[in-house]
Amino acid sequence: MQNPRRLVFLAALAAAVATSASAAPPRIDPAEHAQVLELLSKGIAFRTVIPGDQVKPYADYLKAVLVTAGFKPDEVKIEAVAGSAILVARYAGTDPAKKPIVVIDHMDVVEAKAGDWTRDPFTPVIENGYVFGRGAIDDKFDVSVVVTVLAKLKREGWKPGRDVILALSGDEETQQQTARKFALDLKGAELVLNGDAGGGQLSEDGKPLFYGLQAAEKTYSDFQITVTNPGGHSSRPGAKNAIYQLARDLDRLSAYQFPVMRSEITDAAFRASAPTVPGPVGDALRAYVANPNDTAAIAVLSADPDFVGQLRTTCVATMINGGHATNALPQKVTANVNCRIFPGTPSEAVHQTLAKVIADPEAVITRANDGAIDAGASPLRADVLAAVTKAVHARYPGLPVMPSMSAGATDGMFFRALGVPTYGVSGAFMKSSDDFAHGLNERVPIDTIDGALGQWESILRDLAK
Repeated sequence: MQNPRRLVFLAALAAAVATSASAAPPRIDPAEHAQVLELLSKGIAFRTVIPGDQVKPYADYLKAVLVTAGFKPDEVKIEAVAGSAILVARYAGTDPAKKPIVVIDHMDVVEAKAGDWTRDPFTPVIENGYVFGRGAIDDKFDVSVVVTVLAKLKREGWKPGRDVILALSGDEETQQQTARKFALDLKGAELVLNGDAGGGQLSEDGKPLFYGLQAAEKTYSDFQITVTNPGGHSSRPGAKNAIYQLARDLDRLSAYQFPVMRSEITDAAFRASAPTVPGPVGDALRAYVANPNDTAAIAVLSADPDFVGQLRTTCVATMINGGHATNALPQKVTANVNCRIFPGTPSEAVHQTLAKVIADPEAVITRANDGAIDAGASPLRADVLAAVTKAVHARYPGLPVMPSMSAGATDGMFFRALGVPTYGVSGAFMKSSDDFAHGLNERVPIDTIDGALGQWESILRDLAK
């Protein structure tokens, strides 16, 4: 639904975490690398767009891989849900008293039209060091890596202390009903690791810059504002016109800014980013860190698209539809307003704010069926920070590991809403110029595979003890 790997704003963890001991990366068998490539390539070929009928066949394929590795068939369950499917695989631990760890990700992808792409989006192409195809990075990459790691651990006879449960949803890019279902089923988990969020950033010359650990996400909400008038013949215009009326409503909304808000995650992010950002934005960051009530600094940051979403709730008009004939006065006009709500703020409170700002008693504001729910941030748990930092440092010793708040929504919100700590820990490291998730010619660099394999294995071994 959103692009969790575009980590436009992150900040360093506490110094104790950043300097935690590095471990030698697990040796990656070339066969594991080859299996990820095979799983990813075959996965891209399943056109898992919703609506569609390819999610279950893709789930069947992944189940066959896990069963071949040693999972019992009844340990990998596939269930039809909401016109799609979910896959839930349980890797049994040795202590049933311990709460399980859940690894989540999604099997579906956004639509892609072949005529718009350089290559067919559902025909995997390996070229110039990349795998091209819809879902290459969002998110059949981490699905392929995690399945490969679990298959390897099963073959080797690894025995975790607690159950490790893989839960793959089938409509993350649309209504997210599949994740809503398995979150309720697995709400007793100790914590959730989300492969569809977080990740590493590389510079344009390929040097590692930082790793983003996603610990919060803003609530995605669509509100529809509708104005209706009696209409009539366009040759007889009167005082009322639904298009003009809604335009004035939206003009009032465009002039409004929601209050600045803060959290443990964003405070840490601003503090760590302030020393490194150049120019006027960097000056504003430093001023804001020194005084979070500095209105001049807030104004500069609010004008920057990379930072405005970290300061406050945002609402913006994204679509408008109205009128029924070129020679008739409009009878009905509707605008969609997309809001990204700061964690901890109820979406209904935003609904009420929109009504006050628009100040039009004739306008009807309704919450669209967008599939999202309110969810707060996850605590920055020491065990998770240590495990992720250790795994990242095995790839890139000393690399900053930074908490992040996503500006959009992932399946993790359903677990957070139930009080289960959830963390985005994708194994992918990418340059900004390689990020085409949801866009044309989506791709993932092949050279991030081995590091991702080692990272996922290290995190699972440490947290599933």
